[in-house]
Amino acid sequence: MFRPLPWEYGIRNLLRRPLRSALTLLGLSTVTLLVLVVLGFVRGLDRSLAVSGDPQTAIVFSLGMGENLEYSSIPMRTSDLLASSLQGVQQRYGRKYTSPELYLGTQVRTSPDALPSMGLVRGVTPDALLVHRRVEIVDGHWPQPGEIMIGRLAPTKLGIAEEHARPGQTLTFEGRSWRISGVFAAGGSAFESELWCRLDDLQQGLKRQDLSMVALTLAPGAAFEDVDLFCKERVDLELQAIRQTEYFDTLRRDYKPVLWLSWMVVVLVAGAGVFVGLNTMYGAVMGRIRELATLQTIGFSRRAAILSVVQEGTILSMTAALLASAVAILFINRLSVRFTMGAFELRIDSITLLIGYAIALFLGVCGSLPPAVRVFRLSVVDGLKAV
Repeated sequence: MFRPLPWEYGIRNLLRRPLRSALTLLGLSTVTLLVLVVLGFVRGLDRSLAVSGDPQTAIVFSLGMGENLEYSSIPMRTSDLLASSLQGVQQRYGRKYTSPELYLGTQVRTSPDALPSMGLVRGVTPDALLVHRRVEIVDGHWPQPGEIMIGRLAPTKLGIAEEHARPGQTLTFEGRSWRISGVFAAGGSAFESELWCRLDDLQQGLKRQDLSMVALTLAPGAAFEDVDLFCKERVDLELQAIRQTEYFDTLRRDYKPVLWLSWMVVVLVAGAGVFVGLNTMYGAVMGRIRELATLQTIGFSRRAAILSVVQEGTILSMTAALLASAVAILFINRLSVRFTMGAFELRIDSITLLIGYAIALFLGVCGSLPPAVRVFRLSVVDGLKAV
């Protein structure tokens, strides 16, 4: 009959070697924390693109531009044409949900003589708040002439300190100084990396009278095909339409190699952690050959002793996972990072933690099982004679 070693035996063994146990715990915690950081990056980027699209919103922009909206140029009258020609646009009190917008990437400075950073600027009208329903002003007010409203993550995108991005401060771009009127949030979407100003102000600063796009919200039950048909019929305008969700899905596909690379990093880090665990556990187990042989002499089976060694490795790895997750939640979660599309927050959510715990469990079992099996291949007599 199988008789396992007492549970507290493995715990006492860990406490008998505090330095070795502490170093093993530190190594496993570091590996698990690195895994959580990379997973947080993957989850944060994916979530930022996933929540940016609205299935009821369509984007009309220049034909042949792909996803490069900053290069799009359409006539200023396009917004009025869409509002008057389409019956499926949502409206309230006679006001249709259409948002003419001018979008570009430009160099932004905190002062005229400061080093520039690449920022994303969107010229909008107040109707943008009707179409982009996630956007809400959390501090300050809607921009007046000569003012801009800054996204919550725009300081990260620009690489500037928070004190330079508060209401009342100024930013310089396109040869003008703009006063920050407020800060807005957008539910973690890509809009939070942008700077918003009045459409007419930006057109005047750029000396342009065109638009980059028109965003419009379809009424419940309305067909996107009507918008697409309008763009195809008005060949003189050279327009194309795309659902906002499809646009951000295209960006997600473009960033798929980055996501695959991140998962490869997770695998490599986990693999390195397995070798760290193997090396550490080999040292720990090989120093206990006589002890393990004695356990077999007094009646415990090899399977029971192996199970005890795996138990010790699992306790260390799961304790390391708890420590790493605590550090990740306190210091890594919602940490904003700059990326090519703007900025986003690292997400240490339940799925990230679950994967991290699974990898830590894998490290504990795979790190302790091979050395234990190797030791128990020795005969009991050879084990008792080991130094």
